[in-house]
Amino acid sequence: MIESISFPVLLFIFAGSAVIIWFAGIQLSKTADILATRFNLGEALGGLILLAIVTNLPEIAITVSAALQHNLELAIGNILGGIAIQTVVLVALDVFGLGKKDPLTYRAASLVLVLEGLMVITVLTLVVVGNQLRPSVIYGGISPIDAIIVLVWLAGIYMIGKARTDLPWHQLGTLPNSQKEKRGHSMKKKFDLSIKKGVSIQSVILVFAVSSVITLVAGVGLEVSGDAIARHIGMTGVIFGATILAAATALPEVSTGLASMKLKDYQMAMSDIFGGNAFLPVLFMVATVISGKSVLPQAHKTDIYLTGLAILLTIIYICGLMFRPRKQILWMGIDSFMVLTVYLIGLLGLFVIS
Repeated sequence: MIESISFPVLLFIFAGSAVIIWFAGIQLSKTADILATRFNLGEALGGLILLAIVTNLPEIAITVSAALQHNLELAIGNILGGIAIQTVVLVALDVFGLGKKDPLTYRAASLVLVLEGLMVITVLTLVVVGNQLRPSVIYGGISPIDAIIVLVWLAGIYMIGKARTDLPWHQLGTLPNSQKEKRGHSMKKKFDLSIKKGVSIQSVILVFAVSSVITLVAGVGLEVSGDAIARHIGMTGVIFGATILAAATALPEVSTGLASMKLKDYQMAMSDIFGGNAFLPVLFMVATVISGKSVLPQAHKTDIYLTGLAILLTIIYICGLMFRPRKQILWMGIDSFMVLTVYLIGLLGLFVIS
């Protein structure tokens, strides 16, 4: 049925779904922060898992929808392309969140963020390893490498959760002249504001549930219309999923990141991006279980190219967090300028190899 819809209507559905995800994502993030604070989940393992899932609901919807249709190249491209483009979101936060004041990595300096970046690199390395396995390596509907990625992710967020409160370094690895208030203070401020306005926890839960459903439905709308648009313009699912579709699903990260920057919670802004990037490869298990096929071995060279690009971008920001350069170029830190440059060059290379 979707094939019979005209191209302008498909564009309208895609753009409408993206706008819905933007606004629903804002409410989803806000209510998730309030609930995490209300039930003391902020630094707990369950809270970290909840927040990672919430911020990636569009990607979850797209992965499930694509896997049900056995459109695995779109799912793979969206997951791996999403990691690269969500890292570039930090460039936007650097420019529009801080401007000429200071580079983002200078203000957000924290050893915990370095650990989160390393977790992203770890799971992406496992993605490259998993691509080398035979598709027949699957047991009970689950690929061993998918299970390893999930276990490594769980272990990683547990260790990072411990590091946030019990890191055996001076001041928990937080450097001088970074953000003044404690990391995560923006979540508490949102909670305090809701209490001040007299918002009941029941209404927060209702908004959270409705926003989740809307985001999931809009995510499916993005996947279905996006796949049809790609065919209309002759673009492969890999390229479309890694660029236009990934950019649309990154909209919630932009809005929530800017909200954290406005409240001067720079560490939380970076943590949300790194945390979401580390979670996305977990969706390969979801795709494998639903499709009944081991997904990672079916990744194309363009997908592995995107994985390498995402690793490179993450390394640049890790170096920025460690060296904290204060110089800026075009209202952004040197590291953000390098990330933007490398990403744009990387996109050119993506079109060349595809």
